[in-house]
Amino acid sequence: MAKKSLPKIVSEKAFRKAVEKLRVKEKKNTRERDKVSALRRRLPMMEMKNEYIFKGRYGEKSLLDLFEGRKQLVVYHFMYHPDNDTFCKGCSFVADHIPHLAHVHARNTSFVFISHAPLKSIRRHKKRMGWTTPWYSGWETSFNEDLGIDGNREHALSVFIRDGNKVYRTYYTGGRGVEYMGTPWAILDMTPFGRQEKWEDSPKGWPQTEMYTWWQFHDEYK
Repeated sequence: MAKKSLPKIVSEKAFRKAVEKLRVKEKKNTRERDKVSALRRRLPMMEMKNEYIFKGRYGEKSLLDLFEGRKQLVVYHFMYHPDNDTFCKGCSFVADHIPHLAHVHARNTSFVFISHAPLKSIRRHKKRMGWTTPWYSGWETSFNEDLGIDGNREHALSVFIRDGNKVYRTYYTGGRGVEYMGTPWAILDMTPFGRQEKWEDSPKGWPQTEMYTWWQFHDEYK
């Protein structure tokens, strides 16, 4: 890198002053993001009435099964290219940054990949990349299509909540909206219950605990 393209060199005092000036805007942006998350938690929801059967490592699963008994489910629609039997590089980039799911599970939330792709292709790519995130094939279903997603041309993310055996879609996004993923907090912020911490602006009666108290090493959750 050419020296003239580097940032301006200043004293420690000037440097700290510049960072703190930026910090004001960063905190404002954080507060605005919190407001958006609060609005997300108050979105209406749509009942999922169609039945779907997905194929995965342990056989066939319904949409309800993918919750694994938890209350919430986040689905990343992983793009597949059928013409050359390959998967999206961008989706693979996202997959590389999925956190240890024990932290997400601790907040009554499951997370899975679903692709409109043959199971054998999913297994091959998953083995190559070394991922452990649950990944299911919707190749023989209309799941993506029914949700308005072309799983062979676009990626997306959908969030669901269940009430007994009834499943509802509460949120979806695509494009740069999935850039927010990458930590348990980012995933939880997209769910109706959010991070379930007392500082959040959530509807009355939402499950909430103190900050930090629920965090554990991933092998220490019950």
